[in-house]
Amino acid sequence: MSPQPSTTDPRGTVETVFRMESPRIIAGVARIVRDVGIAEELAQDALVAALEQWPREGVPDNPGAWLTATARHRAVDLIRRRENYARKLAEIGRDLSAVAPPEEPADPDDIDDDLLRLVFTACHPVLSAEARTALTLRLLGGLTTAEIARAFLVPEPTVAQRIVRAKRTLATRNVDFEVPYGSDREARLGSVLDVIYLIFNEGYAATAGDDWLRPSLCEDALRLARVLSALMPKEPEVHALTALLEFQTSRAAARTGPSGEPVLLKDQNRSRWNRMLIIRGIAALDRAHAAGAPGPYALQAAIAACHATAHTYEDTDWPRIATLYGLLAARAPSPVVELNRAVAVSMAEGPRPALEIVDALAAEPALRDYHLLPSVRGDLLLRLGRTAEARAEFERAATLTRNARERDLLLRRAAQTG
Repeated sequence: MSPQPSTTDPRGTVETVFRMESPRIIAGVARIVRDVGIAEELAQDALVAALEQWPREGVPDNPGAWLTATARHRAVDLIRRRENYARKLAEIGRDLSAVAPPEEPADPDDIDDDLLRLVFTACHPVLSAEARTALTLRLLGGLTTAEIARAFLVPEPTVAQRIVRAKRTLATRNVDFEVPYGSDREARLGSVLDVIYLIFNEGYAATAGDDWLRPSLCEDALRLARVLSALMPKEPEVHALTALLEFQTSRAAARTGPSGEPVLLKDQNRSRWNRMLIIRGIAALDRAHAAGAPGPYALQAAIAACHATAHTYEDTDWPRIATLYGLLAARAPSPVVELNRAVAVSMAEGPRPALEIVDALAAEPALRDYHLLPSVRGDLLLRLGRTAEARAEFERAATLTRNARERDLLLRRAAQTG
């Protein structure tokens, strides 16, 4: 849903609407031009047109639809200007005046969803795993290269190069804008799941900006996960990812206070958790277990289920969570997983053994500028009574995060320490 337009700040409205609607705009235009790079350029053209017209003529009643229509009209004009217009029409095989998808897919195994087509196209095997994720976060998530770099824990120029090369590769290799079938679909599924999860995480805890949550990204990720779950009923990790996102989304209303400030898990009002989403998550996790052996997403979903089904923070089964994180670290090792395991260990066994795990991660290059490392370390030091050290860690974490809400929380914790 588009935000309510602001008649007093047309430029701000343009930027807000474009950030929210750009994935759908790019996906819809890519279905016409069959080139994600050109689709992104046309979407940017629509943004420029809005910046020129809205301050002068006023914000339209449906700003998202205006941007989409403008970008699609420019896409049609672009094709018509090409000398090979007739051949392009035959290739596309459709009337450009009717760009909306049919109400009923011709093939029952088809996914008539532009956003999902965009994900599968960006996750084509001709691209590296890193490029697939960076490109999809850029196109579908609407993230800047800086935000993607934070999500990847890599330098911003590296991400920019990946995106440019990925779009060039898709264009030069003539990759179709489609959802693949059979073995091709299965081969791309792992990357698609990873991308959907990263998009959700950016919405669940934004890496930058003034808002801690970006609900539209969470909604898109959860919707795509549900579509995949219905399409692939025998794929356990599809159900597991859906379960994980259901559980995480169930806590959304309780994760921020009246002014949008973050509320930590232990302080959340659990009566505000969405019980229907928790029930859906449990059902999806049951389907995942019935479909096959637990994979990384099933383990993460099981961890989320422990939180979602605990009536109070004190009732949380921390020993089980620590065990599940140990299994996850063995199955899909990463410094971030190990950091999360340390948190669970601190609750199950105490802060001292957890601090040993965290200190062992200090030399990890990927965590050098990761704000949650000093944040977790500060919490452990505080519980051990080492208040001065804890305050320094919270202050360091505040300098590393680019999210204003999270920075305020960390500075507040530092001020309240000692």
